[in-house]
Formats: sequence, C-alpha cells, structure tokens
Amino acid sequence: QVQLVESGGGLVQAGGSLRLSCAASGTIFFSISVMGWYRQAPGKPRELVASISSGVNTNYADSVKGRFTISRDNAKNTVFLQMNSLKPEDTATYYCNLKRGTTLEVWGQGTLVTVSS
Repeated sequence: QVQLVESGGGLVQAGGSLRLSCAASGTIFFSISVMGWYRQAPGKPRELVASISSGVNTNYADSVKGRFTISRDNAKNTVFLQMNSLKPEDTATYYCNLKRGTTLEVWGQGTLVTVSS
C-alpha cells in the first residue's frame, strides 16, 4: 500500500521560508508518478499549489509563482516544496498528492503551515 508522509510545516513570520518534504513508501513506481502539493485553508476548497511530472515539467498556481519551487528526488521517493517570501495568505494545511495514470491516487495526511504577519 502506498503511503505519503509530509514533514516540514510549522510557524514562520511573513517573508520567511519553509521547505516541505513528502516521502513515498510502498509498492510504487515513484519516478513515473505525477507529484503535487495542494493546500486547504479553513473554509476554503483545496487548491493545487504546484505539480511536477515524471519528466520534471512543473506547474504552479499563479499565487505562488516566483516564490515556491517544487522538486523531486526519485532515488529517495521524495518530493519537496521550497516556499520563500511567505505571506499570511499562504497559511493552510499542505497536502502531498501522488497520481499514477488513472489507476492510482494517494494523499498524505497534511502538514500545517502558519505564516504570521
């Protein structure tokens, strides 16, 4: 069974940085999976923050372009989200997501990021 475990969340002041990590385990083909980071703030729907394909093509929400960077280490089955110049509106629970074709989709348990003004 595939599992995703996020880490790296916490409390940071506006303008600061955090690096989220998501480690995948189980019977997977991580290198051919599309990995994504989503976030959900209280009272708001979950939204895509960034994604990275197996070919390392990346996609970002307009609100984080130029501030966040997604990357992956296939040797360690891990995806990262480097978040710089954080703003209070980035406060949310961040979720890691793995998609492999149409047959597999897995979510992590989430990690809370709080940005104080």
